[in-house]
Amino acid sequence: MTPDLFGAAPPPGLAYLPGFALDEEVGLIRAALAVAEISPLRAVATPGGRKMSVTMTNCGAAGWVSDARGYRYERRDPLTGQPWPNLPEPFLTLARAAAAQAGFPGFTPDVCLINRYAPGAKMALHQDRDEADMSAPIVSVSLGLAAVFLWGGAARTDKPARLSLQSGDVVVWGGAARLNFHGVAPVRAGSHNLLGAARLNLTFRKAL
Repeated sequence: MTPDLFGAAPPPGLAYLPGFALDEEVGLIRAALAVAEISPLRAVATPGGRKMSVTMTNCGAAGWVSDARGYRYERRDPLTGQPWPNLPEPFLTLARAAAAQAGFPGFTPDVCLINRYAPGAKMALHQDRDEADMSAPIVSVSLGLAAVFLWGGAARTDKPARLSLQSGDVVVWGGAARLNFHGVAPVRAGSHNLLGAARLNLTFRKAL
């Protein structure tokens, strides 16, 4: 964890792995785009009707969805009516290795949420609390444009720390930090050599 953000020691339960996925960047991006060919990226709305600025899709045993009925996991893609694409093997390999490096051995995710950020898109502070297994960590992989990760506390009102993320960086959290609030500041304009003016975030969870 960078000292200027978090002091000499990282917060309990949070690990920052700079460049951990960089060697696999091309394969991960290709796999994510292949998923989106089957289950297209789409804009979704919160239960209150507010449209999210990111577009998203999923792969794995279920997919995270949001609509007027609430936040939940569905085994079939509501857009296509078909099961979500399988988790690509490069996704599984990377997520397992990152979790082990962060001190969470034995992690095997069953879902991956893929968020696409165009410049200006953001993610408000929130908790990941729709999963059945809260003992498993969350692995978050950044690809494409740089972004600022917001790491809050147990309450939404806690002032978040800011962590700059580059393509290939991985953040892992769990244990005492599993339900900490977190988000992404508005993504700045730019161009990535593989994704152009876009950022992809892969979030691996044990949901079912």
